[in-house]
Amino acid sequence: MGNDDGSVDWYRPVRRALLPITGIHVSRSLEKSIRRNEFEIRFDTAFENVVRSCIRQSDNWINEAIVRAYIQIQQEGWGHSSESWREGALVGGVYGVCIGGCFCAESMFHKQSNASKVALWALVEKCRELGFTLFDVQMMSPHLTSLGAFEVSDSDYDEQFAQASKAMTPWDRCPYDLSIP
Repeated sequence: MGNDDGSVDWYRPVRRALLPITGIHVSRSLEKSIRRNEFEIRFDTAFENVVRSCIRQSDNWINEAIVRAYIQIQQEGWGHSSESWREGALVGGVYGVCIGGCFCAESMFHKQSNASKVALWALVEKCRELGFTLFDVQMMSPHLTSLGAFEVSDSDYDEQFAQASKAMTPWDRCPYDLSIP
């Protein structure tokens, strides 16, 4: 996480939040947005814009060092974004990192109602189609709970990550061995 002084610290949650790879919980309003094709979904067409749009005015963990790191990760081929567009404008999105068959979602934003949720729904669907087995959203929040997120212990996460990281998916270009011994 980025600090106000420009430095970066790495944190590991004691309990990890995951979304079911079988799909997120879709509320009635979200279902309407999806069914009506309210947003055009694109993948990887505006990665840097998605990352920068996730920067909040306060209580923010994304600083310029984090932005640069994720841009490099995307350029190396293992960072991806799911984007909601309306009338040619980026109105929502989510970005993250692929390691084998694990997608680690980092942050999301919206400028219109349901835009980030539709992008997240599309991303989970895409990951399942590509053979991912684990969808990591890191830390639980009421918003993620409403979408069907659940928590696992650190040791359970390590086991699931170890299995998922061995898989090969079309989006995985991670140049490092991040498997857990």
